Amino acid sequence: MRIVLVNPRGFCAGVHMAIQVVEQLLELVDDEPVYVYHDIVHNTHVVQRFRERGVTFVEYVNDIPAGAFVVFSAHGVSPAVREAAKAKHLRAIDATCPLVTKVHMEAIRYARQGYQILLIGHNAHQEIIGTRGEAPEATQVVESPACIASLTIHDPKKLVYLTQTTLSTDDAQVIIDALKQAFPAIKAPPTEDICYATTNRQHAVRELAPGCDMTIVVGSTTSSNSKRLTEISMNVGTNAKLIDDADSLQADWLGDVDRVLVTSGASAPEDLVQAVCRRLVNDFGADLEVASLADESIEFALPKSLQDEMRTRGIDTANRRIPFGSFTITREAYGTVPITVSAGR
Repeated sequence: MRIVLVNPRGFCAGVHMAIQVVEQLLELVDDEPVYVYHDIVHNTHVVQRFRERGVTFVEYVNDIPAGAFVVFSAHGVSPAVREAAKAKHLRAIDATCPLVTKVHMEAIRYARQGYQILLIGHNAHQEIIGTRGEAPEATQVVESPACIASLTIHDPKKLVYLTQTTLSTDDAQVIIDALKQAFPAIKAPPTEDICYATTNRQHAVRELAPGCDMTIVVGSTTSSNSKRLTEISMNVGTNAKLIDDADSLQADWLGDVDRVLVTSGASAPEDLVQAVCRRLVNDFGADLEVASLADESIEFALPKSLQDEMRTRGIDTANRRIPFGSFTITREAYGTVPITVSAGR
């Protein structure tokens, strides 16, 4: 068996930043309790690891004691949540992904200009809930082309569509095409809303999965982008499984598999991917090929709210940033296994 390990995969810069915000806040506040509104990212292992360090995750601001620290998750929150936190005098640290914030700002701007916003995404997803909350009177969620018939449109010349950042580019395009057919004058966002990391990971699976017998996506079922990776593999004809970790891997899936594509969702820690690869090596005698289709290198400044808290404690925040880059592939990480590197198909 050969493992085709995708690069890029795993943590995007926004997820990396959000996790580091909680890490740094835990170091900063010592024994003070830390609360996180919603899962910091959609991965069960990340959340559980923070729980074991004393972090409390909540779905309601009212569940947080007055004056406590609260971190807003990478998915963003609505103005109503921010106001509720302010009313309880919570010390809010905003770990919203900057690319999600970009969509929030677009919603605010277009609503002020009198546009109706057709927000493409999953109605119950935290990102959509937060974005819709920026302009609730102007926003309608479109989950599929079938939703278009039930939209209430005041002026078809004053429409704009925005999208959830973690959507499948294929699925989003189907909805966008249907919207353009129904409303030819609809306006597009000034730049693509689906994030670069989501696009890169989906492109890699779309390119590499046809040359493999199975795709394994490491990620949680709560992760929208992880589920999209499995769907894309299935769409190009390669069976796919979404697993949380190596313990979820079932031997009977791999009986006739010669080449297995391994990737991970944008909120899945790299050590989980390494553990899956080690199990494939140890149990199935697999060797490992790293297929690199794109390099990612980006860094975000620490959120202003965290910098402000640091400065109140006498910590210099000048030029403090969170670097992010591709993972280094080592034999130590994946076990004693031959490693080759290719440029993909």
